[in-house]
Amino acid sequence: MSYIKSGTDASGNDIKLFYQDLHPANATSTVVLIHGWPLSSQMWDYQLAELPSHGLRVVAYDRRGFGKSSQPWDGYDYDTLADDLKAVLDDLDLQNVTLVGFSMGGGEVARYMSRHGGARVAKVAFVSAVTPYLLKTEDNPDGVDQSVFDEITENLLKDRADFLQTFGKQFYGVSLLNNPVSQAHLDGDFARAYVASYKATLECANSFATTDFRDDLTQIQVPTLIIHGDSDKTVPIESSGELTANALPSAQYIVYEGEPHGLFVTSKDRLNEDLISFVKEGVSVREQPESTIIY
Repeated sequence: MSYIKSGTDASGNDIKLFYQDLHPANATSTVVLIHGWPLSSQMWDYQLAELPSHGLRVVAYDRRGFGKSSQPWDGYDYDTLADDLKAVLDDLDLQNVTLVGFSMGGGEVARYMSRHGGARVAKVAFVSAVTPYLLKTEDNPDGVDQSVFDEITENLLKDRADFLQTFGKQFYGVSLLNNPVSQAHLDGDFARAYVASYKATLECANSFATTDFRDDLTQIQVPTLIIHGDSDKTVPIESSGELTANALPSAQYIVYEGEPHGLFVTSKDRLNEDLISFVKEGVSVREQPESTIIY
């Protein structure tokens, strides 16, 4: 297995980040995939299987506390998580990369671009991302009410396993009449989420709920792609994708009609096509009414 060191914990132990690096011989560009909460880099299976076949080097790593990475007691704030991303880019000496942040990972993209000046980055993509600021406040009236996040914490503390199984269904829009993913896939996600540190799961939920990325977005000066499903019940598009697009008027904004939060599975082929097109050409062409494209 491959690991990158990103500092040490309070006891002086190395913090190691597990990563996958798929590097075809004909690679012309590099993509770094940053996973969502509460999963690991394995969530990107369908992208890892497809993007390298189009001449893209693809790196995906496990956030600290999740997957096969170290599980330190602390360091789950976005400044530290952005520093972990920097460690990945620096250690592998990646240049002119496209950062793709899904959900919570979108926050890491935004914070990295401001905290580290966008070093080594050519393009960024926000997929179902938590940016610009999820929490509803007086100056962010379109955000999500604090009670929603309080309920997440309460349910994690009460019965983490039960919460993760219920959350997984919402993640993909599973209902009595709609089953876009199999029970086997849900079981796999549960296994991926349950091996994470309990503390990391709690702390990261608080981080993505309360961190304000509005100033971070103003620092982004590279081509940007925003993708969000308009049936996302986990990170509602009205509180995230639309506001991110408003904050980045020059970005390309694609709305996936009828898609839930976990569109990296439910619309995997379409997402792969859009990401490949964006990395290679900077433009992702879709006809109405399949999607809405705003420039």
